[in-house]
Amino acid sequence: MRRYVIGDIHGGYKALLQCFERSGFDHNNDLLISLGDLCDGWSQTSEVLDELLSVKNLKLVLGNHDYYLLEWAKTGKASSNWLQNGGDTTLKSYGNQFPDAHFQLLESAFTYLKIDNAFFVHAGFEIGIPIDQQQADIFLWDRSLFREAITQYQAGVYEKLTPFDKVYIGHTPLHRYNIDKPILSGDVWLMDTGAGWEGGRLSMMDIDSSEVFASDQVDTLYPPGSGRQRY
Repeated sequence: MRRYVIGDIHGGYKALLQCFERSGFDHNNDLLISLGDLCDGWSQTSEVLDELLSVKNLKLVLGNHDYYLLEWAKTGKASSNWLQNGGDTTLKSYGNQFPDAHFQLLESAFTYLKIDNAFFVHAGFEIGIPIDQQQADIFLWDRSLFREAITQYQAGVYEKLTPFDKVYIGHTPLHRYNIDKPILSGDVWLMDTGAGWEGGRLSMMDIDSSEVFASDQVDTLYPPGSGRQRY
C-alpha cells in the first residue's frame, strides 16, 4: 500500500483525475489523505466528492470551505461570505440537492490527523501551544504556521518548527509566491499549490518517497473565466 497526501482540490475534478492517473493511484489499496477544501472554486465539487467516495482508504481532514458546505447542508443557510468565496459555484454543482453520502463524508472528516509522528491538518496550528489546548477553528483558519514556514524557506533557513516529524498543511496557496509545487520548510510541507485559482495546480505527494504528481494548470482544464482570479 502506497500512502499519498493531496492538497486543496476546490472542485477541480479534472485535476484530481490527472493526479490519480499520473501517480498510478490504486483506489482499492492505496491510502489517500486529503487536506480538505474539496469545494468552492471550479464547477465539479459534486464529482470530486463522488470520486473520493470511491477511494477505499480515504482519510479526509476538514477544510474551512468544507465547513461552510457542511453548515449549509445542515441548516439550508448559505452565508454571504461563503457565496462570495466560491460557495455559489458549489451550490450550482449540486443544484441544491446534497447527497447523503456527501454529507456523511464531510460529517466524518477529521479536524486533524496524526499517523505515527506525522501531523496532517488543513490550515495549521499555533506553534508552542499543545494541540489539545487549541480551538478547533485554528485548524481550519490558521496562517501563522504557514507564515513561519514560508519566511524561513525564503530566507534559506530550514529549522524545525514543530514537535512532529513532519507536518502537512494546505489552505494558503503557494502560487501567490510564484511557487508551483509543494515545498518543505524545516519539518513542514506546504501542499496547497493553488488548484482553486486560475494559474494554480493540484498537487499530490507520495508520503514515503516525497515524489510529487501534479495536474496541469487547472484553468486550462475548464472554460476561460470559470475559476476564481489569482490574487
